[in-house]
Amino acid sequence: MSEHITVSQDGAVLRVGFNRPEKKNAITTDMYAGLADALQSAQDDNTVRAVMFEAQGDMFTSGNDIGDFMAGMSGLADPHEPPPVMRFLLGLASAEKPLLAAVQGGAVGVGVTMLLHCDLVYASDKATFHTPFVDLGLAPEAASSLLLPRIAGHQRAAEMLMAGRKISAARAYEFGFVNDVVSPEALAETALAAARNLAARAPTAIRATKQLMRPDREAIIAHMKQESIQFAALLKSPEFREAGAAFMQKRKPDFSNLG
Repeated sequence: MSEHITVSQDGAVLRVGFNRPEKKNAITTDMYAGLADALQSAQDDNTVRAVMFEAQGDMFTSGNDIGDFMAGMSGLADPHEPPPVMRFLLGLASAEKPLLAAVQGGAVGVGVTMLLHCDLVYASDKATFHTPFVDLGLAPEAASSLLLPRIAGHQRAAEMLMAGRKISAARAYEFGFVNDVVSPEALAETALAAARNLAARAPTAIRATKQLMRPDREAIIAHMKQESIQFAALLKSPEFREAGAAFMQKRKPDFSNLG
């Protein structure tokens, strides 16, 4: 387990946290492995009846650690030995127990797309949500190109996934992927109370209800895998190279002569 992922059991709730605040909770390969292992542990442990994601510091997560990402994403589309990031995403999509999240600050990239697999999401009024995939010359992931239009509608999803607009917690509530917006001081207890509530309910009925609410799980996983193929291909594109160079040079990317 990565030292930057905290896992603790609070009654029947497994609390899984990002714990790399000095790096804005940027996610490394080891952290993805820890997240995937935590989800698998929750699946296998009958004493766990709900999982709650949380984070330390001012950011929920800034998304992938860029250096680690560049070094370790070559196997993203490998169907035989998926890397830890895909194990985590597949774990989210196939989770049978309730998933919740408490988002206290900025959520970027996968920090947003993972929320689309959660059953309940609570946000601080200081939280923001940003999916800058196109800005990086990349495609969406985690089946977000399927799930976000389904939840928010095509135009609102395009606002985030195509236009790359950062939205507030209040706007995320309007979009439909945040259940409630509360003060920073009330966030942890609000989310934990909701997790405990679900954990106390009839477990077989909860699992059946979750399955019935999302009956196309296999289609979601298939879409996720198709996204990963596109994502992996775009990692080799001129657009991604230009976006990477612009990031390093602290300038806006210029895509005018590409595509």
